[in-house]
Amino acid sequence: MFEKFNGIIFFAIFIIHFIGFAYYGFRCVFQTKSFLDQYGIDDTGAGMVRFFGSIFFGSVIMAIYVGFIRPNGLDDTWAFFNVIFLQNLSAFIVGFYNTKINKLGHTDKTSDEAIYAPLVLTVLSALMCYGFADKIYITY
Repeated sequence: MFEKFNGIIFFAIFIIHFIGFAYYGFRCVFQTKSFLDQYGIDDTGAGMVRFFGSIFFGSVIMAIYVGFIRPNGLDDTWAFFNVIFLQNLSAFIVGFYNTKINKLGHTDKTSDEAIYAPLVLTVLSALMCYGFADKIYITY
């Protein structure tokens, strides 16, 4: 099974990355109130927080499919992995902008998590694109 992911290291990166996605998706969708309270967000933001979480779930479901169910595995899945990388990079840039530059809506509960979590996810997704390159960027 590990050869499908080019070894145990890249398999671990895949698992860790998508567990992170599942964690944030679960917190946003099913633990919405505690998520809102943790970041000092008014309850009226619940709909958007759940919307945000649903995007994580979609990515996790697709990762399960391409990683464990799809007959061809990771072959020719460059679009999926590149979109994941771009989502993470965008979240990092926006998180940095929101936390360090704009500061709209900042409270005493505002943390740098909006920078560091997407940064870690960006690095992990970049490593996946690199580590899976021989599979996901198939040329015919």
